Amino acid sequence: MKNIVIFGAPGSGKGTQSDKMIAKYGFKHISTGDVLRNEIKNGTELGKTAKGYIDNGQLIPDDLMVNILASVYDSFGKEHEGVIFDGFPRTIPQAEALKKMLAERGHKVAAMIELDVPEDELMKRLILRGKQSGRSDDNEETIKKRLTVYHNQTAPLIDWYEKEGIHHHINGLGELDRIFADICKVIDSL
Repeated sequence: MKNIVIFGAPGSGKGTQSDKMIAKYGFKHISTGDVLRNEIKNGTELGKTAKGYIDNGQLIPDDLMVNILASVYDSFGKEHEGVIFDGFPRTIPQAEALKKMLAERGHKVAAMIELDVPEDELMKRLILRGKQSGRSDDNEETIKKRLTVYHNQTAPLIDWYEKEGIHHHINGLGELDRIFADICKVIDSL
């Protein structure tokens, strides 16, 4: 079982590369963004709470996210190829909580794959995505807030996963297929 944390700033290509990994390796996928957007769309209590945080460019409280992820993870059953965690963890306490949640099931994170993309490119991608998808959180002001939150709260995870010995840096700028080939080299070496 190869559980993977796919990591990078908003707009770095996590969703696109996750889709390619799912197609090639048969992984399950937990995108916290998709899970939360689904809750918001369905008007659940969780969705209403989450919307308040998201609309202000803030992160969802850890205990809430870990409980949601544990529930989704358990829904895949005991036997699977692995799960891609997309958008989680975003802080060191979340990484520790994920490690604990997986350990309780006899599992672990096999690799953290970081997609590194320069900030000016991220802005271009996210503004374009907002125009194409109509996602209300892809506007310039909210994007700037999200990137600030990312740099302040999330970037320290790179050091944490390096200490765990499972961090893998991927240049996320350039040809989609080259980026995916670099990711496959990491996965195939696990």
